[in-house]
Parts: sequence; C-alpha cells; structure tokens
Amino acid sequence: MVYRAIGLMSGSSMDGLDIIFTELQENGGNWKYEIIHADCYSYPDDWIKKLKDATTLTALDYQLLHVEYGHYLGEQVNRFIAEHQLEYQVALVASHGHTTFHIPAKKMTAQLGDGAAIAATTQLPVISDLRSLDIAFGGQGAPIVPIGERLLLGEYDYFLNLGGIANLSLNAENYLAFDICSANRVLNMLAGQAGKEYDSGGQMAAKGTVNNTLLEKLNALDYYKQASPKSLANDFGTDIVYPEVNSASLSLEDALSTYSEHIAIQIRNSIAGLQQYSNQTSNLKLLCTGGGAFNIFLVDRLKYHLQALNIEVIIPDVKLVKFKEALIMALFGVLRWREEANVMSSVTGATRNSVGGAMWMGQEE
Repeated sequence: MVYRAIGLMSGSSMDGLDIIFTELQENGGNWKYEIIHADCYSYPDDWIKKLKDATTLTALDYQLLHVEYGHYLGEQVNRFIAEHQLEYQVALVASHGHTTFHIPAKKMTAQLGDGAAIAATTQLPVISDLRSLDIAFGGQGAPIVPIGERLLLGEYDYFLNLGGIANLSLNAENYLAFDICSANRVLNMLAGQAGKEYDSGGQMAAKGTVNNTLLEKLNALDYYKQASPKSLANDFGTDIVYPEVNSASLSLEDALSTYSEHIAIQIRNSIAGLQQYSNQTSNLKLLCTGGGAFNIFLVDRLKYHLQALNIEVIIPDVKLVKFKEALIMALFGVLRWREEANVMSSVTGATRNSVGGAMWMGQEE
C-alpha cells in the first residue's frame, strides 16, 4: 500500500513549524519512505509570544488559543499544499501540535492545535492528540518517534534527536527510549542574550571554557538519577536548568561551552547505561538528527565522548536531519488510519501498546 501524507511538528525550541509531504509504502510489513517536499515555516513574533505564554493563560483563554492555533496550522497546511501544487494528492494530515503541559505522573499531557480546526480549515482527514492514550494507559506519552525509527530507519543502533529536548532510542529486541536533557531550548535561550536566535555552528561555545563547578551542579540534577522510562517537559529547561546556568555568572561563551559539554556527557552516560541491553558491542552507529546536529561544536564534543563506547556518530542528509520528526508524525498518522499500534509500551512504560491519535474527518463523504 502507498500512502501520501503530511506531517506537522512544532518543537519546544519554537524555531518554526516543520511540515513535510511524504510517500510511505508498506509491503509485507516492510516500510519505505520518500520525503517529497519539506519546509520549516518560521513563527511570526506574535505566535512565538502566544506559544511561550500559553501556560500562563486562564482555562478559557487557553482553550481559545488551542482553537486559534488549530486554524493557524490548517492555514499553513493549505499554504504548503498551494506552494507545492499538492491539491488532491494528500490522503491525511498528522499533527503533533505544540506541547504546553506534560505531567505523566498525573496522567495528563496537552498539545496546542485543535484537530477539528485543522480538519475544518484543510477539509482533509486529520490525526491529532497523539500522546493522550498512552498517558491514559500509564505511560510517559514520550517518546513517540521510536515506532518510526524502527519501521523506517532500522539499520541504526541508536537514534539521537537534538531538539529543544535531547532524546535517545536504542534499537534492540526490547526497544528503549527516553528524554535525556534539555538541549537547544537552553542553548537558544543563552544565545538570545547576545540577540541571536541560536549559536550558529556552536561558534560562541567553541570560544568558551568549561566551568567545572557549574558542570558538576548540572550533572547532579535529580532527573538524571531516575530510571527510564522518563520524559521531560519544556519547563525543565526554562525553569530549572536555565536559571542554574545564569546563577553561575559566567561569560556567555563559557556558559554555552559548559552547557554543551553537559549535553554531551549526559548523552554518553545514557548510552553507557543502555549498552547492557544491546547484543552488539562493535561497529555501532548512532543517527543524529534535529537542529543540534548542525551545532558543529556540540557534535564534536559528542563524538569525543562516544569514542570510548565504539560508537560512530552519523549525520544524515539535511532533509532527514531537519524533518525526521515530522516524517514520523506522518507515519504515526498512517498507522492510526490503519488502526495499527503506533506507540510502544516498552518505550513509554504504559501497560500496553496503543493506537494513539484522535481522527477528524474534514472532507465530505
């Protein structure tokens, strides 16, 4: 079977809306993909503010924003379809939404972007609210990308996404994955002190010196002592990590260098903890994607720390680096359409695998 779908992803770093059109082909349980078109639509300043302030709103204003953002997403889908002449070619849209609240311990997660509004605006079938069923079954609701890693990219041993939050997957018989630490969200907030959206290539970090006192404090944070499955909300970076870095009163270059080292060390520690579950000990390959894969300094520090574990860090083609998560959202939606499991309980800690996502039929019968 061949499916042509659009996937939408809005990450915690808020650099924009990732949107792809992909062709997914299934034959005897084997999946192939082609990313046909892909874009990242930067958020206007007013939408950046709305998304940042969402968690401070009253219940009514939050729900109004949820609907407004859904219509906004639908408008961006229509724009994307028009720009690439995709009329009558899209079978469905799968939208992750923008995460605001994520409290698995209380069986609650929330992503802005009303699926009904997207469906009404695009007049296409829409899959949204991708994490809630897993949460209801006692899972972390995260990560949800491992199903796509296993089906589409199974030749790698480890998968690392360096987005606003860094998360890791182990491709083994018992598939394991979890959030490691805050990544680009904190690095970008630090770069913002110099009036920059991000530290391009890690150039500022490369000029700095690691502060061991701050590094030790960061590495001692309680989250890193927790066993997986575990997941992080955005406020771990904004409310806990970023203030800790600022309290050290370092130069911007030293703060960026120290936090980059912290990310690399936590990734190494996480992989070292997973190696007991892997049957392979040599020629290991880690696929690194997400915006942080373009941070040359961070990737170099990561390669340095992973040498002792015999792991090769692979940066794929630019499309996959930028749009892996949006691609997997499209697959997630197709699996939901097929009524097949798309969230793995071995990853999230839920009591069972689940067929996640709410479906909204935007087209007429």
